Amino acid sequence: MSLGGGGGGQLEQLSQELEVLEQQKEAMEDEIEGFQDEQREIDEATDALEHLDSGSTVQVPLGGDAYVRAEVQNVDETVVSLGGGYAAEQDEDGAISTLERKRDALDDRIEEVREEMNDIESERDRLEQQAQQLQQQQMQQLQGQMGGLGGDSDDE
Repeated sequence: MSLGGGGGGQLEQLSQELEVLEQQKEAMEDEIEGFQDEQREIDEATDALEHLDSGSTVQVPLGGDAYVRAEVQNVDETVVSLGGGYAAEQDEDGAISTLERKRDALDDRIEEVREEMNDIESERDRLEQQAQQLQQQQMQQLQGQMGGLGGDSDDE
C-alpha cells in the first residue's frame, strides 16, 4: 500500500511506522518458526528415548553432517541440557520429563509472541485507517481547490 502523495508529511510518517511494524511482525514470525523447530527436535528426542533400549545401535552426529554408529550402553544415562550452559545426566523418565517441560515452556513463549503479534496487527490496522482518512482529506482539499480554480464565473 503506497501512502505517499501531496502533503505527505503525516502520510510519510505513518508509512514509516507501518513499515517498522511489518518488520517487527516478520521477526516475530521467524522467532515462532525457530521455537517450532526446537519443539520438533524435542519431540524427536522424546520419541527416541521412549523407543531406545540399552544395546541399541544409533547414529551419533559428529558435526558437519558426519555421523558415527554407536551402541547405547545405558539408556538411563542420558545427558539433557538444562539451559544456561548446564546439563545433567538423567534416567530415561527424568530426561523425558525435562524435555516435556522444555516443550511446554516453548508453547508458552509461542503464545506470548503471538499475543505481541496481535497487538502489532491491531496497531497496524489503526495506522492504516488513519492513513486512509488523511488521504481522503487530502483528496477533498484537492477537489475543493480544483473546483475553485476553473469553475463558476459571473462574467457577462
